[in-house]
Amino acid sequence: MQQIIILFLKNSYKLLFLLLLGIGLSLTIMSHSYHRSEYINSANAFSGGVYKKVNEGQDYLKLKNTNLKLAEENAYLKQLLFNKPDTLIKIDSIKQANQLSTNYTFKAAKVIKNSFNVWQNYITIDKGNSDNIKPDMGVVNENGIVGIIEKTSKNYATIISILNTKTKIHAKLKNSPHFGSINWDGKNVGYVQLIDIPRLAKLKKGDSIVTGSDSRIFPENIPIGKVDRVYIDKKTNYYTINVRLFNDMTALNYVYVIESQKKKEIQQLEGLE
Repeated sequence: MQQIIILFLKNSYKLLFLLLLGIGLSLTIMSHSYHRSEYINSANAFSGGVYKKVNEGQDYLKLKNTNLKLAEENAYLKQLLFNKPDTLIKIDSIKQANQLSTNYTFKAAKVIKNSFNVWQNYITIDKGNSDNIKPDMGVVNENGIVGIIEKTSKNYATIISILNTKTKIHAKLKNSPHFGSINWDGKNVGYVQLIDIPRLAKLKKGDSIVTGSDSRIFPENIPIGKVDRVYIDKKTNYYTINVRLFNDMTALNYVYVIESQKKKEIQQLEGLE
């Protein structure tokens, strides 16, 4: 306390000057309308700038929740898209949608780890057993196929990426009944290979490749990529097609896990479950 008093005494003239200056400025501003309006405008500009920065900071902090809500809404819309058309007439809320019998359900999840630079690549998401995520469920995003769930824990799951040499996915030419299997040769992260396409198939560069109707994991017609190059496999005498992926597998964010009721029914019928 004594040091504070000493500090004030040493700077008494400066403090008195600042006090008188402040009083003088206040009297000037209050007695002249021009100065008063300029002061108010300056104060408003300053406070407005501060409020804007604070608001931008708050918006940034809310981005995570906003993105999650958008992902959940997209999952809901995809669920409508890949189920019966008449549900579009009946559904007016997510609660009602969950009460309907559907062939496919979609759940949003966030990618927390993604590998793409080895032969057997895996992806980790922030949903697991507690969210009813199970092995062999398909995973897609807004651009197309991502992979298939392999293992799950309570809160997490790993996905076998489409960029994994072990992956095999039933696929077809979009404008043709001919189908084959998608796998990856481990060379380029932007391309996969569609094998076992008969040479009778009519195709050209740029044709779309999608999931086939025989897939028990994915709905039919999920986008995969486009025909980039076609050559004949000398061992099988079938076409092998180099497919340029729609997805950028090096930049994944939110994905959608697909539960197929069709798969469950077929497994029960065949006694596999």
